[in-house]
Amino acid sequence: MIQHGHQNAPSQLLNDFAARDENIRCLSYGVMRKLAGLPQDLFAGYWRDVLGTLLARLPGVGYYVQHHFSPDHSANLWPLPDGVRRMDVVLDGAIEIGFADTDGQNRYVQASPVLFGDEFHLFEHTVAYSLPLGSRTLADREPDGIPNGPDRLHRLHLHLNGGSGDEFRPWLAEWAQRLASAPEVQKLRLHLPDPYDNARPSPTSPNVDHQVSDERMDIGVIEIGFASALTAGKLRKSEAYRATIEDQRKHLRSVAAFLVTGIYTYVRDGVITTAGLRGGRTAELIGRIGAVNQTLNAVTRLFAQEPRSVTPTEPKSVWGIHDK
Repeated sequence: MIQHGHQNAPSQLLNDFAARDENIRCLSYGVMRKLAGLPQDLFAGYWRDVLGTLLARLPGVGYYVQHHFSPDHSANLWPLPDGVRRMDVVLDGAIEIGFADTDGQNRYVQASPVLFGDEFHLFEHTVAYSLPLGSRTLADREPDGIPNGPDRLHRLHLHLNGGSGDEFRPWLAEWAQRLASAPEVQKLRLHLPDPYDNARPSPTSPNVDHQVSDERMDIGVIEIGFASALTAGKLRKSEAYRATIEDQRKHLRSVAAFLVTGIYTYVRDGVITTAGLRGGRTAELIGRIGAVNQTLNAVTRLFAQEPRSVTPTEPKSVWGIHDK
């Protein structure tokens, strides 16, 4: 099956589509910094349309999304309370890779050297945080579960360090739930990965740095989206948010905020999307011009190689591709 963009999930209470993420398990949240001196457009294009389609074809992948960060906008994204400092890190993007179960994850790991062997062309630093129990989508009011292209939201990734105290993670889960309940928030996804171990670097890309500073070893990550930057500002001015500032001072040591400029979905629910099959930029062009014919089986089967190709007489192949 090939999934195409702008598909609506079934109507749910309060137009919240968070439940569609419940089957994403054995997740990893990866971050990267581009190779110094590499032009931004070349970096973004190669990552989106070359590495993106390669990873989407690896066996076992059940979910794969790229978040491209703004290279030149970091000021005033998420003002911090007094006593909480800026995390010292520069990143150009993040990815989520999910699996239905550990078997799928193991099949991906076995096939991944073909991907990791190419990363030195693009990245000088990559780190993958493990989420063996997955992540939590606490709010999602966006009907489109397969975004592809420039981000329609004012979306931030907040990397939060709490000093590895026992109270940090329970507090962060509670704070994230309070943020998610605010009417200004369109999307909130919480990642609480296992602490990173520099002695066991991940991923295993050769000639790429996989080490993190002390403040980046044990972090939580909040993906939070708003209709606009103005709406985000309204949340931070609200009494409900301001009531949490003292607790933020107590539990947070440092925070980094990254603005998402583009989001590309390559695999969802084990099904490759048009972006995964053809590349994010091509899928964006198909969507903008409304070329439904480019999403039909007679065309898409030409881009899938056996054993993942589609035949007109089969509703689903061994790869799980069929027309929507």
